[in-house]
Amino acid sequence: MVTIAVLASHSALDVLDGAKDEGFNTIAVAKRGRDLPYREFPVVDKLILVDDFKELISDRVINELRNSEAVFIPNRSFAVYVGYDNIEDKFPIPIFGNRRLLRWEERTGPCNYYKLLDHAGIRRPRTFNSIDEVDRPVIVKLPEAARRVERGFFIARDRDDALRKVKELADKGIIRLSDLDNASIEELVIGAHFNANYFHSKVRGRLELHSFDRRIQSNLDGVYRIPAQDQIGLNIDVRYIEVGHEPATIRESLLEKVFEIGHRFVKATEEMVPPGVIGPFTLQFMVTPELDLVVYDVAPRIGGGTNAYLGIGGQYSKLYFGKPISIGRRIAIEVKEAVANSMLEKVTT
Repeated sequence: MVTIAVLASHSALDVLDGAKDEGFNTIAVAKRGRDLPYREFPVVDKLILVDDFKELISDRVINELRNSEAVFIPNRSFAVYVGYDNIEDKFPIPIFGNRRLLRWEERTGPCNYYKLLDHAGIRRPRTFNSIDEVDRPVIVKLPEAARRVERGFFIARDRDDALRKVKELADKGIIRLSDLDNASIEELVIGAHFNANYFHSKVRGRLELHSFDRRIQSNLDGVYRIPAQDQIGLNIDVRYIEVGHEPATIRESLLEKVFEIGHRFVKATEEMVPPGVIGPFTLQFMVTPELDLVVYDVAPRIGGGTNAYLGIGGQYSKLYFGKPISIGRRIAIEVKEAVANSMLEKVTT
C-alpha cells in the first residue's frame, strides 16, 4: 500500500490531513527542533527525524521511504532545503508531480518562470537587467543577508531611489550588495493581489480551480495598518516576509480570465518541461483597474496558501466534488485513483 510522505514544513499539515482523510498512512520527515507540531497533531504515522533537511537524500531516509512504498509530495521547503540538483538526481523516491519543474520557480538563471509565462503568452511585469535601466517604479527582489531563503523585497520610485535604498539596506545588514547582480527587478504593478490555487489532474484529464488566498507579510501587514502620517514619521523599513495566508474571493466575471491563464500555463509547461505541471500549482497575480491579470509569481507545486483551507476545503472545490476539499486531500484522491487505475507513473516522476 502506498504511503504519503512529505517534508515537515510549509504545507505539510495540509498534505498529511488530506492523506489521512483518504485512508493513507503518512510519513513526515522533520528537522530536530522543528518537529513539535508533527508530534502534537495526530496526522503522522511515522516521524523521521533529521538534523538537516539535506539528509533526505541519505541512505537511511531513502531506505525508510522506499520500504514504506512512499510517494513524496514536494513543497517549497523541500525545494529550498534539499536543492534542485539533489531532488532531480539523488532522490530515487517517486515524487508526486514533475520534479524537473520545481527549479522553474526561480526568477533568475536559465530555468525561470518568466520564460514559462512568456511562452504561455501570460502578461507579467516588465523586468530590468540592472538598476541602471530602471525608468519607472519597481520592486526589487533578492535574498536577505542573514536568512537566505527569505527575499529582501523593496520598492523604489526610480533608478536614483533604488540605488539609495540598496545602500541603506546593505548598510543595515538586511541585504548584500553582492546579491544585486542576480536580483529580480520588476516594474511595480499596482492592483489587487490574489493567489489562484489550481489542480491539474492527469487521472481525470482536467484543470480544476480550487481556491484563492492572499499573503500576510511581516512587517508589511503591520505597517499598512498605521495611519500614513505615522508611517512617514516612523520611517519604517518595510519587510515582505511571508508569515501566513487568508482566504479570498474574486469577482465572478474574472473567472474566465483566471481559467484562461491556468490553461495557458499548463500547456506551456507541457511544451517546455514535459510532462508539464502535475497536480497543484499557484499563479499569483495583480488585478489592475482595467481588470487585466498580471502574474508576478508562480508556484509549480502545492502553495503555502492552501493552508488557509486546511480541514474546510477550497470554496470552488465543492463544484467538482459536491463538498469542499483541501488541496492536500485532492492530492490524496489523485494518488488513490492513479493506483486504482494503474496510472501512478502518470502522476509521479
